Order: sequence, then structure tokens, then C-alpha cells
Amino acid sequence: MGIENQREVYVLHHVHEFEANNEEDVKLLGIFSSEEKAMKMVKKYKKMPGFKDHPEGFSVDKYIINKAEWTEGFVTLD
Repeated sequence: MGIENQREVYVLHHVHEFEANNEEDVKLLGIFSSEEKAMKMVKKYKKMPGFKDHPEGFSVDKYIINKAEWTEGFVTLD
């Protein structure tokens, strides 16, 4: 399947929460054509410095191309 026919992608993120101040460090690690390819990269990242100390922070999410994922507004809390 060529990229022009690609209908879905798999987005790989890593989130690390700093316990001292509850802030998050979110990293977009890649966008892949299959879940299998994304999971293969997770295995590689888990061997790298920093990532290997926080293996629970990985997530792979499927997105449909040209489909809005957030369809409502948002509010902020002060």
C-alpha cells in the first residue's frame, strides 16, 4: 500500500511525569504506518538512556487521516 492510500497512522508518544512538581515531559517519538512498526520502535526506545528508566510512559494511538479527533471546545480552570 502506497502512502497515498494510507488511511490510518500510529502515533508514538512517551510521557514522563516529574514527581517533584507534577509536570509532564511529553515527547512525540514518531508517526508510523502500522502498529507493528510503532511497537518495534518502542522496543528500541526502551533500551535507550532515560526511556529505559521509565518504560511505562509509552503509548501508541491510531488516528484516521483527515478525521478530526477533538470535535468540541475546551475550558481552563484557574
